[in-house]
Amino acid sequence: MNELAQHIKRTLVKYPKHFIAGLGAVLLGTGVTAFGVAPLEAEIANLPVQQIVETVPHAALQPLALAAPIAASASASATPAELQAPVPFVLFRTDFTRRDDTVQSLLQRLGVNDSAAHQFVRSHPDAAVLMRGPAGKLVRAETDDDQRLLRLSVRWLPSNDSDRYQRLLIERSGSGFVARLDQVEAQRSVRVASGTIRSTLFAATEAADLPDRVASQLADIFSGQIDFRRDLQRGDSFRVVYEAIESEGELLRYGRLLSAEFVNKGRAHQVLWFEAEGQPGAYFTFAGESTRRAFLASPLEFSRISSGFGLRFHPVTGLRRPHLGVDFPAPIGTPVRSVGDGVVKFAGSQRGFGNVVFIQHRNNIVTVYAHLHRIDVRQGQSVAQSQYIGQVGCTGVCTGPHVHFEYRLNGIHRDPMLLVAEGGGSAPLTAALRPAFEQAAADMKQKLAAAATLVQASAQ
Repeated sequence: MNELAQHIKRTLVKYPKHFIAGLGAVLLGTGVTAFGVAPLEAEIANLPVQQIVETVPHAALQPLALAAPIAASASASATPAELQAPVPFVLFRTDFTRRDDTVQSLLQRLGVNDSAAHQFVRSHPDAAVLMRGPAGKLVRAETDDDQRLLRLSVRWLPSNDSDRYQRLLIERSGSGFVARLDQVEAQRSVRVASGTIRSTLFAATEAADLPDRVASQLADIFSGQIDFRRDLQRGDSFRVVYEAIESEGELLRYGRLLSAEFVNKGRAHQVLWFEAEGQPGAYFTFAGESTRRAFLASPLEFSRISSGFGLRFHPVTGLRRPHLGVDFPAPIGTPVRSVGDGVVKFAGSQRGFGNVVFIQHRNNIVTVYAHLHRIDVRQGQSVAQSQYIGQVGCTGVCTGPHVHFEYRLNGIHRDPMLLVAEGGGSAPLTAALRPAFEQAAADMKQKLAAAATLVQASAQ
């Protein structure tokens, strides 16, 4: 019996393929038979039992690689040594670059422990672009089981309005690496969301999984009709349609708010983004009226107020004195934007303001942005509404990181919250654009209706 067992074992090792094919046929036949006799289960006990023994000829078998049975059945041309080779282990990790990242911190976070890769990224002119420019680049690393870098893919959009993203590919080649930098068309998809106010606007947008970038646009768009600090009521609701900018199925960033409805105190406010060919886009009501305001309500995209306009006890001197602006606290490095179109009147350091920017707007209006950590514009430069001009800091006379924001009309300080009352500047729709606008409005109404179903579904 032992000799027979040894003989069968030697046969299986020497001739695996025909044995596997024969075994598969037997199993397949058994499966079909089982399916066919299932309805006769009650009569199985009455069927006669027979044992059939058949000798398998040696010529019908080929070598069997027990260490890699799947590869043996899939590749008839592979050698036994190739079939027994272990399957390569590849680990994938994805993350975004951060403002304080170094090459070492980023690669460590991605699970890369490879000194050659570190040196290549630092020294190669194409690879070095990974650490240049703004943060938020999408990075995907592929490593082996020794944490050596196999492939690094980096993707980012060069500007907010770009339809093409830049891609950096770093791949292992022999004992070193190669890098390639190119541009690829980005894909834009449409997403919808909705929510209900329970306490604050930003608590509701967070509960609805609405991205911060889109939530800030929602607040900006309706700031002229709704005071989000005083007018909100429990039960108010919103619905939004917005863009997602993607690359090969992975999110690069969120884009523009395309349409929105906000119901406040029972009154519905609706807008949609409309951009005719060859003309700048703008937000309109569904009736076709422009909603663009000359000024945004805040120099920060996502903000709260720590000190308003008027008399207060000064946090440094302790004296009661007028506060001629509004303070918006935020972490150091938070982008600061211009609230309206204008020209930089001054950009530099000035007494208690620290690093400060003055912007001259039309109608003798000047806005001031003080205590900046960094200034990104120069005197005489034209700036557009929402353009970044610097970063939040704590320079000058300051007790914590924030931007001190002032609004001066004819040299006289006024409450910056009155900025939202200033009129806008979008050109009205022409008769020629009406058909295209009506089509866009009908499409957005359907998408907003779809967003409303999300609340109903989540409530159930």
